Amino acid sequence: MNAALTSIAAAAPAIAMLGMFASLIGGITLIAKKRDTKKGVLMLIMAAVLLANVAIWTL
Repeated sequence: MNAALTSIAAAAPAIAMLGMFASLIGGITLIAKKRDTKKGVLMLIMAAVLLANVAIWTL
């Protein structure tokens, strides 16, 4: 693997974790403000999937 792909592969878990935190905060906000509960729940599920993916990548 060349250097460019190695650096992207090293950054992928960090980017996924940023997306997980954003999805978590957004989902909680949507549910708490009773704006769109369905999308809020879907965002929380997406955050859980991202967390599981990062756990698989790093273990």
